[in-house]
Amino acid sequence: MAVADAPYRLRSDRDLPERSPLAGLAAAYEHMWLLYRRTWRGSIFGSFVQPVLFLLAMGVGLGSYVDRASPDPLGGVPYLQWLAPALLVSTVMQGSVFEATFPVLGGFNWNRRYHAMYAAPLTPFAIAFGQLGWVLTRALIVASIFAFVIVLFGAAATPGIVFTVPVAMLTALAFAGPVAAFMSTQRDTTAFNSIWRFGVTPLFLFSGTFFPIDRLPDFLQPIAWILPLWHGVDLARALALGTVGQQPLLHLAHVLILVTGAVAGAIATWVMFRRKLEK
Repeated sequence: MAVADAPYRLRSDRDLPERSPLAGLAAAYEHMWLLYRRTWRGSIFGSFVQPVLFLLAMGVGLGSYVDRASPDPLGGVPYLQWLAPALLVSTVMQGSVFEATFPVLGGFNWNRRYHAMYAAPLTPFAIAFGQLGWVLTRALIVASIFAFVIVLFGAAATPGIVFTVPVAMLTALAFAGPVAAFMSTQRDTTAFNSIWRFGVTPLFLFSGTFFPIDRLPDFLQPIAWILPLWHGVDLARALALGTVGQQPLLHLAHVLILVTGAVAGAIATWVMFRRKLEK
């Protein structure tokens, strides 16, 4: 009986030598990278197609009507150039939410890879931040491709379009952390549908992506101001159009709010992963 129980005591007592936090994080991140190597071709292709379709349909198609509707509808900026950086941030946000839902749900309940990592042993810190690090990597890939497509379309008003990539990554982390923390508590995909229907889609439509929030009814404008996506959209747009200097305090507030959301979300992910794995 003592021999039979030994493996269980070893695993519960965590007697196996643990990696350093950074080494463990790197190992968890490497696992995500190895999984991605199997699907990267289709992923890269989709990352090119999505911005092309968005920019053609909304920027070129709808934008031609917007530009003709008034000689100066957006301060003299063509609708395509006004829309492009906002679409970049919004698209990356949606991708980060996806990366924080199904992979996290599967890691705890379906393939249980997080439990396997924990038995390796990796710490909850390494597992949580390895997952968030991968979300940032995917955000970097998607944002960089989107920015490249924007340049090809001639929709980059200034070289500041390159700064929309880190803004998109910061926005992605501000969303991915809270969503990953929440999904670690779920056992099925019901919550995913609610997140997308009542969270992601309204944010995409009413956070200043397609029209200025001052065009919203007065009672809805304060709601738009507190939506985290608006801070990323407005900051990226100002950087891309070269108008940051016009309202520096506002854009500094955008950065502080996004950083606060990203840090709080990352800590929440770590805490919830630890609770789930150590119980």
